Amino acid sequence: MLTRADAVAALGAREFDVLVVGGGITGAGVALDAASRGLRTGLVERHDYSWGTSSRSSKLIHGGLRYLQSLDLALVREALVERRINAAIAPHIVHALPIVVPALRGFRDPRTGLGLTVYDAMAAEAAPFRRGRPADDHPSLSRHRVLAGSEVEELLPALASRTPRSGHLLYDGQTDDARLVLSILQGADRLGAVCANRVELRSAEDRHGRVAAACVYDHEAGAEFTIRTRYLVNATGIWAGQLQSRRASPGPAPAIRPSRGTHIVVASRDLPVRAGAIVPAPGRRTIFVLPWLGSTLIGTTDVDQGAATDPVRADAGDADYLLAAVNEFFGLSLQRADVTGAFAGARPLVAGADGAQTTDLSRRAVMADDGRGFITITGGKLTTWRRMAELVVDRIARRERLGAACVTHRLMLGQRIAPEDLPAIPEFGTSARRHLANRYGVEAREVMSLGASEPELARPVLDGHADVMAEVAYAVRHEQARTVADVLLRRTRLGLLNARGLEDRPEVARRVAGTLGDHLGWDDARRSAEAAAFAAEARREGLVIEAPGAARRREQARR
Repeated sequence: MLTRADAVAALGAREFDVLVVGGGITGAGVALDAASRGLRTGLVERHDYSWGTSSRSSKLIHGGLRYLQSLDLALVREALVERRINAAIAPHIVHALPIVVPALRGFRDPRTGLGLTVYDAMAAEAAPFRRGRPADDHPSLSRHRVLAGSEVEELLPALASRTPRSGHLLYDGQTDDARLVLSILQGADRLGAVCANRVELRSAEDRHGRVAAACVYDHEAGAEFTIRTRYLVNATGIWAGQLQSRRASPGPAPAIRPSRGTHIVVASRDLPVRAGAIVPAPGRRTIFVLPWLGSTLIGTTDVDQGAATDPVRADAGDADYLLAAVNEFFGLSLQRADVTGAFAGARPLVAGADGAQTTDLSRRAVMADDGRGFITITGGKLTTWRRMAELVVDRIARRERLGAACVTHRLMLGQRIAPEDLPAIPEFGTSARRHLANRYGVEAREVMSLGASEPELARPVLDGHADVMAEVAYAVRHEQARTVADVLLRRTRLGLLNARGLEDRPEVARRVAGTLGDHLGWDDARRSAEAAAFAAEARREGLVIEAPGAARRREQARR
């Protein structure tokens, strides 16, 4: 990607056809689609890319089995088509994930088998499938099958003490959501889009009855500047209404009901799973238990968030709810102290009837166009980012009489590579090579070259994890990483996987700040301040779930 300095300079100097506001999955998708059709495209994000909901999802690229229960068949069908496309265009970061629906009481619920058969049939409309395993790691090319109890135990070792009798096996897709956003942005950058983080829209300027410019604020320079543009696309998720109000004469905007989804992470040794599991939870809900980056991810909740807060904090009560569900199902006794990390995001659900529960609201995308160059796109889900972007750019293309059709369904966002095909660099062992191949695809070669030239960069960021310091250098050079949180929360995911370990070892944040500072020209005082800022952000976001009464005891100790 362009360096941030070059991107900010270009935003102020050029004239754009489309300026996207919001650097999450939807905004990144709009930038990619617009640039691919020849539109002069810019994007600004007030925090960091995927800072909001797009880095705090369940990490699944899936059709959404639970939407079959509500008979939202159109949404499921659309998501299954997009699942296939995501796996095809981003094979380096979207992988097939086996998921088990276990049966513990000697019989399988026939409704589960029926639902999965319908799921298979709808997936078949997107691509042919075969029984058993996914062809070429492609989740839409496999259909569900029945498992024996021993097979369930093999895939879900944590369930062995419950002696499962049988189960169903299906495949969906799994990703690293923040890295997927970066891949999309890098694709847009290659097509000429200009993207900058930490640039906030302050107001939109109209001339002759339509959008003409945006007044933005550069948080790093502490200065305002103007970006000339003919269209503004509001892709800010749960904050869409706030952005709409920054216009002199706001047009229509969808009413948003933010729904908080909290996730927790535990060590794989405490809850060992080789496949995902669909687990019953209180309130007649289900949650996922998923293997993810060497740990086990548990989620999610669905709680009415009320107002759009900034940030959305992981809730200790939500964590207790998730722990109770897995303890009951797996026969465990996990406690808050076993939670290595936690995070929460807010789904931008489009409000329905008064009194409706958030669990009853649809995940369909909604677009609002004021006819004067200001378009809002919200709702939707991680899987359907490309389709949401297509809706927006199709509208602009029709208005501009632009003949170019959408091509993002065949634009490759990266290429996978086998770990053994990476360069033989002694500083990188088997675990690091596998990790880098799965995260960066062929770009892992560039990351490894940094470690080869500076052996200090080949060391782990945090002991016990495969992430290496070369990723920090790569993030600041090529991905506009500007803070320790950018690196630990969104370029790597260590702040989510092991927030407790980072809290116990503050030297890790100081070391990351040191590498950032080497590239950004920070002095020692700035490096210390940036490491401290990460610790403060981790507390604000609730990345570490405290034991009951810990906050009260800490307050008493301060007195």
